[in-house]
Formats: sequence, C-alpha cells, structure tokens
Amino acid sequence: MQKVETRDAPQAIGPYSQAVLARPFLFVSGQIPLDPETGKVVGPTIEEQTRRVFANIEAILQEAGLGFEDVVKAEVYLKNMDDFQAVNAIYAEKFSHPVKPARQAMQVGRLPMDVLIEISCIALMREM
Repeated sequence: MQKVETRDAPQAIGPYSQAVLARPFLFVSGQIPLDPETGKVVGPTIEEQTRRVFANIEAILQEAGLGFEDVVKAEVYLKNMDDFQAVNAIYAEKFSHPVKPARQAMQVGRLPMDVLIEISCIALMREM
C-alpha cells in the first residue's frame, strides 16, 4: 500500500490518508468542500460545495496519474436528498465518458463540519 497526497486538495483532518493506492485500485477518502489553501468550507450552496468536492477529488486522482474516466465506484453522501438533482447534474459533467462508475447516493444525518455533501471513490489503475 502507498499513501497518495497532494497539496491541491485539503489535508486529512483526522487519522486517514487522502487516498491509498493498493494496486490496481486507488481508494480516495471522502472529500468535503474544503478549500485546500484556507481549510475552510467553500460556499453555502450545494452547487458550490459539489464543484469544490470534485476539484479536490480531481487533484487527488491527478496526483496518482488518473482521471475521472478511471473511477469505477463512487459514493455520494448528502445532507439533504432534495439536493440530488443539482448534484447529479454536476456529477454528469464530471463523468461524461461512456462507462459511468457504479454509484450509490444517500442522505445522512450529519457530515463533517456540517457540509452539504461528501463524495468518496475508487479508481482503477491502468496497466502501464
């Protein structure tokens, strides 16, 4: 196993890694809408928060030499399921390639720092 870290995504705020490479998979920890420079939650709207979460995930994927097209599974945690349609629209932009990842989405009681969304994912390393 190998830890994957980048300064372009928020540093872990607990005893976990941003991502762990266990070939052939990269396991990306749940990302919340924190600005990596300030460590503060970005924006009050679900759209702003979702875009920041995806920017954080993209930075971690890129650090491992991967992209959204390599994601095979995603888990979306929402504070309010009424936000699903707005999140799904942004999600569709990021996963616009032909084979979409498997996914589950759920409403949860509470997320870290009272954010509106958290997303984790698993990506597949391609053979080099």
